[in-house]
Amino acid sequence: MPESKNEINTESKTEPKTEHWFYHLEQSSLEQILPDILGKTHAKGWRALVKVGPLLGAPNVQLKRFDDYLWTFKKDSFLPHGRDDEPMAEHHPILLSTDCQDLGDADVVILIGGAEMQNVEGVQRCITILDGNDDADKAIARGRWKQAKADDLSVAYWKQDDFGKWGQPFK
Repeated sequence: MPESKNEINTESKTEPKTEHWFYHLEQSSLEQILPDILGKTHAKGWRALVKVGPLLGAPNVQLKRFDDYLWTFKKDSFLPHGRDDEPMAEHHPILLSTDCQDLGDADVVILIGGAEMQNVEGVQRCITILDGNDDADKAIARGRWKQAKADDLSVAYWKQDDFGKWGQPFK
């Protein structure tokens, strides 16, 4: 607190730390879950970067598959998006990538298929969607969880029950 009204406050404000959320798929496929998460992200007005990793198969093939899918997953709607290897990528509210390391002005980063992102500092949330049937994907997510906890970051873990309902088995 300033000692006089003329004293200038030189304390630096710190940005909020990135939240790390983990979605452990047990009953649903990535194709069923990703549009829901992206829809909620888009409704918040957040810009999303979705990074596709190598565990799903050839990343560029998967990138095209998700690109096509997000235009057609519902008959009556779509999610506005683009790819980082196409013109005007910076204008898309949802950006798909296989190798992007620059967050740009993303508010949320979504990592799928074992994708890695060296630095997510500055985004509101980093979401890892992991396939509960893929040991490599679980190992990558487990390492990311441990690092986030070691860095004293906020973490949330969501897992599907036998009926596909999301819950937090521990906090």
